[in-house]
Formats: sequence, structure tokens, C-alpha cells
Amino acid sequence: MATTLTEEDILNWKGEDYMNADHLAFFKQRLIDMKQELLNNATATSQHLQEQEATPDPADRATLEEEYALELRTRDRERKLLLKIDSTLKKIEDGSYGYCEDTGEPIGLQRLLARPTASLTIEAQERRERLKRQFAD
Repeated sequence: MATTLTEEDILNWKGEDYMNADHLAFFKQRLIDMKQELLNNATATSQHLQEQEATPDPADRATLEEEYALELRTRDRERKLLLKIDSTLKKIEDGSYGYCEDTGEPIGLQRLLARPTASLTIEAQERRERLKRQFAD
């Protein structure tokens, strides 16, 4: 039976059993919580946009349009994050969570705490970014 770990427990982990059942349960719950928060944000945005009132003042209307455009861009980024969360939850189920897609090495608990959807070690991420910059120049 898995015990419920806290963020502090994860940060202070000294055990050899990386990505044990307790770790997986912790990160699965964190991802589920993130997903729920994003879904709540999307619902709030939908309601907010439906409540939009027409305003006769062009300046006010322009400001509202800009606010709505920003809100929609934010929700689009969150939609992409939802897809990443779903694929990360699948990795937990198939046992590949916490390991780098490029090298197979452990990503590390601290990195996963900061970014639970991380799929690369910091080194592999930096290598990809360097390559991307080289080909962009």
C-alpha cells in the first residue's frame, strides 16, 4: 500500500528506489490536480466570454477585445498542457514516467517537482535547445 508523500518528502528523498509506487502516486495526483485546475480555468473562460456585454465606447471595446484575446491565448497554451498531462499520465501507467525520453536516465525528483510533465533530463533538454538554435540560425 502506497503512503501519501508530501513535496518535502520528495525533496528530501535519499532512497535508492527511484520512481517507486509512492513517487508514482504522488506525481499522478499532482498531474490530476493540475488537469482539474486547467479544466476549471477553461470553464471559467467560457462562462466569462458568454457573459460579455457590448459596450458602445470604442476604447472600452478594444480593451475588452485585447483582454479576451489574451485569455484565449492563455487557454490555448493550457489546452496544449492538458495534452501533455494526459500523455504523462499514460507514462505513469506504462512505467516509463520519470525517465528521459532521449537517454533513459532518471529525470530527477527535483526537476519533476518543478515540472511534472518533464520528459527529458536538464542536460538532454539543453542539448535539444542548442541543436534547435543551431538550425534556426
